[in-house]
Amino acid sequence: MELGSILQFLENKTILLTGVTGFLAKIFVEKILRVQPNVKKLYLLLRAADATSASYRFHSEVIGKDLFRVAKETLGANFDAIISKKIIVVCGDVFYGDLGIKDSSLREEMMNELDIVLNFAATTKFYERYDIAFGTNTIGPKNVICFAKTCLKVKLFVQISTAYVCGESSGLIPEKPYRLGETLNGVSGLDIDYEKKLIDTKLDELRAQGATETEIKHAMKDMGTERAKRYGWPNTYVFTKAMGEMLIGNIKGNLALVIIRPSMITSTFKDPFPGWIEGARTIDALTVSYGKGKLTFFVVDLESIVDVIPGDMVVNAIIAAMVAHANQPCDEVIYHVGSSLQNPMRYSNFRDYLIQYFTNKPWMDKNGKPIKVNKPTIFNSISNFNRFIKIRYSPLLKKNQTCEAAS
Repeated sequence: MELGSILQFLENKTILLTGVTGFLAKIFVEKILRVQPNVKKLYLLLRAADATSASYRFHSEVIGKDLFRVAKETLGANFDAIISKKIIVVCGDVFYGDLGIKDSSLREEMMNELDIVLNFAATTKFYERYDIAFGTNTIGPKNVICFAKTCLKVKLFVQISTAYVCGESSGLIPEKPYRLGETLNGVSGLDIDYEKKLIDTKLDELRAQGATETEIKHAMKDMGTERAKRYGWPNTYVFTKAMGEMLIGNIKGNLALVIIRPSMITSTFKDPFPGWIEGARTIDALTVSYGKGKLTFFVVDLESIVDVIPGDMVVNAIIAAMVAHANQPCDEVIYHVGSSLQNPMRYSNFRDYLIQYFTNKPWMDKNGKPIKVNKPTIFNSISNFNRFIKIRYSPLLKKNQTCEAAS
C-alpha cells in the first residue's frame, strides 16, 4: 500500500479514539498529526470529572509527552494551532451508554461528523478485578460500537484487541472471530449476560457481609481468574477481551469491522524516533530488572520464540487496515500483528541483546555509578529452578529462622 494513498485517505477525515491516554493510542495520535495534519478532526475520549479535567489530562498525559517532540519540531509554530483546531477532547467513559458523553450538542455533532471509530480503551492488567476488566474490556467495546452505529457517516469500526485472546495454543493461530458462547476448551455454558449477573451478585454479597475494599478487590481478582480458566483462557485480561470481540461481532450489523490483535507491544522502532516507551510491561519489565542488576536468572526455553512487535509498527498496521476496509461492510476482518512468523526473536536472542546492551551502556544507580551485569543463569525447567532455590537459599532461610528463635 502506497504512502500517498494512505495520506490521501486520512485527509479531511473525522476520527474518534477511545483510551487516548494509553501507550498505543498516543502513538496513533502522534502519527496522524505528524504525517497528515490535514485530518479534519480527532475526537479523543478521556475519562475525567469534567471537560476541564479532561483537557488537563490530554495536555499532561498525551501531548505533553516526549513522544510529540518530533511533531512539534516538524510542524513548528503550527503545532499549537493544529491542536486547537483539529483536536476535540471529549469527557466520557466507554463503560456507559452513549460513552458517558453528557454534552448533548457535542454528542450530536459527533454523530453527524464521524467517519471512523477506533476503540483503544482497555485495562491490560492480566489479573485485574473481574468487574473492572469486564466493564472496560467486554462492555466497553459493545458501548463504543453501539455509539458508532448511531453515527450517520461512519465507514469503519476498529477494535484494538490482543493476540492472546487465542490462549496458549501452539503452532499457527488462525485469524478467526469468536462467536457468542465459544470457548477455548470446549466447555459449554459461557453466557456474557450471566457473567454480568455473577459479578453483580458477588459484589452485593461482599458488601452485605461488610467486606473491606481490599477484601472486595482480592475476591474480584480471584473471581476473574476462576471464570477465565473455567473456559480455557489463562487470565482475566484475555478472557474479557475475547468476550468483547464476541459482542461487537454479534451486533455490528452492516458496519465494517476490523479487529487488530497485536502480540507483546514494545517501544517504537523508528517513528517518531527509536525507543520511545512508557512504563514497563511484559518483556520490558524483564529488561529493566536485568539492567538494574536485580534479575540474574531466567526460567525459559532459549529456543522458544518471544513474539514482540514495536508500537509504531502496530499503528502502521492499524492505519493500513483502515484504508483497506473502510466502506466495505462484511464479516469482521482480523489481523494478528506480531513477529513470530516472519521475523522471530528467540529467548536466546533476547538474552544476548540484554548482555550486549547493558554491558556497553550500563544502567546508572542513584549515585551515578554504572551497574555491572553478568550473564544470567538459565533454567530450562521449573524443577531445575526449584532445585537451585533449595540448594542456594534454603540453608540461609533455616539459619535466619534459627537466629530468630534464639533471640
